[in-house]
Amino acid sequence: MVPGAAGAGDGTKRPCLYNTRMRAVQKSMCVLLVAAASLAALYLHIWTPKGPGAVDLRRRPLEPPPALPGPSQQYAHIAFHLKQDVLEQLPRNSCSCAPGPGLRLFGPSYTLDFTTAFGPSELPGVHGQRERQYQSDQLRAQSPANQLLIVRANSPLEYPAQGVEVRPLHTILIPGLSLQATGRKLYQVNLTASMGTFNMAATVEAVAVQGEGEHSLSLAGTRLAHLNRQLQFITYTNTLYHPNTADTVQFATDGHQATFSIRIHHTPTPKLYDPGYPADGEDYNISALVTVATKTFLRYDKLRALIASVRRFYPSITIVVADDSPQPERLVGPQLEHYLMPFGKGWFAGRNLAISQVATKYVLWVDDDFIFTPRTRLEKLVDVLEKTSLDLVGGAVREITGYSATYRHKISVEPGGPEGDCLRVVPGWHHPIAGFPGCVVADGVINFFLARTDKVRQVGFDPRLSRVAHIEFFIDGLGTLHVGSCEDVVVDHASKLRLPWRQTESERQYARFRYPPPADSSINTKHGLFYFKNRFKCMAGN
Repeated sequence: MVPGAAGAGDGTKRPCLYNTRMRAVQKSMCVLLVAAASLAALYLHIWTPKGPGAVDLRRRPLEPPPALPGPSQQYAHIAFHLKQDVLEQLPRNSCSCAPGPGLRLFGPSYTLDFTTAFGPSELPGVHGQRERQYQSDQLRAQSPANQLLIVRANSPLEYPAQGVEVRPLHTILIPGLSLQATGRKLYQVNLTASMGTFNMAATVEAVAVQGEGEHSLSLAGTRLAHLNRQLQFITYTNTLYHPNTADTVQFATDGHQATFSIRIHHTPTPKLYDPGYPADGEDYNISALVTVATKTFLRYDKLRALIASVRRFYPSITIVVADDSPQPERLVGPQLEHYLMPFGKGWFAGRNLAISQVATKYVLWVDDDFIFTPRTRLEKLVDVLEKTSLDLVGGAVREITGYSATYRHKISVEPGGPEGDCLRVVPGWHHPIAGFPGCVVADGVINFFLARTDKVRQVGFDPRLSRVAHIEFFIDGLGTLHVGSCEDVVVDHASKLRLPWRQTESERQYARFRYPPPADSSINTKHGLFYFKNRFKCMAGN
């Protein structure tokens, strides 16, 4: 035997047996680990808390308003007489832009048909597209918070008709619930909601409750006082997230049913501005509260005169200038911000740019050819906005002739059905503002106004209106802006009188942009926006 062979043979057999046993143990361990992992996964799947299910945010078809109860037939035998003058004041979902009575008191009247902004062949397609967009917009704006709720007379149910609010996914006590009924053997009420659940902050003896933590809650008891005491502890928890909507709650008892809404919304985040500290004897720090904003085009001589006049009365106020001139000139100075735009970008685009840079509570809009005088008292305009609910207050612009204009207008919209609504703009104002002589409430004012910066940004200026636009801003802001006008705060208008042969090339170029001919495309663009964007079919006014 070769020395060491036997030992070598013994050594070969032992590792084979050892490796076989190891593989068996490893295989058992692998099976055990796989089984343990599977059980752990099953455990986690069963016991892990589940988040809320997917929420369908797709727009639903526009629902018709709930049917109102018709007039009781028990009075059908009683004769009545219609008052035609009152009936004519009721909405009829149809309108016409024919000049109304009294319009000629303010000068020649006019009527504009916005359908003429489109050719006969393209109008049907534009109209159809407009209506589809209108219906889509109505779907987005639809909310249970806007639903008409009728409280039936003589109901034994007491409940909150308005004013109940809850933050999304939070809980509140529902105030004002009670049952005012007598002579029953069993008193019972039911509450039903769709976007939240009910529960009780406390329990009362002798009151049976079913449905705690669910969308429907029932309470019953033989003692009315106990039932009403239990109703004082009913809570509502919003379970379906939406940042701004409402849940419609059904509140019912034997033979009676009531409906009320719980508004679900986040409290708007405040946007506060530091008003600064006024100087001795002053009520306001104007430089901390107000930024002067303007848009310029080619008229640097007039712009520099404006800036100099502002500095004379308000040395430290910030001035923001938006400029779309073809060859911009450099503007420098303290608290002066000069923003350049593409050439001829336009009037309303410049307003958007200038106001986007305002960092104060109020913005004062001025034209680039205005001149501040001792009568340009911004303190008066600030005082009006600080002490009233107004969002915007205009002043007066004095021409070289001595005439001062306020351009006060009243704006109204009459429903017109599928063809569109009717816009009416007439000179005038609504009523004086108590405590501020010379100030009135209106819907539109002149191009010299002080406004809450956030409200102006909310309405915005349509950048497609590039050459001639002003009242369009107030039309877009109808229903959003609360507007006033004070005739005793006056800014001067630089003279526009210049002999034709004395005009510079910049002045002639400015005039070509500022005063387009009637056939210019910008007029057609404006009418097209009125027709499609605002859904107007026509306009009447002076």
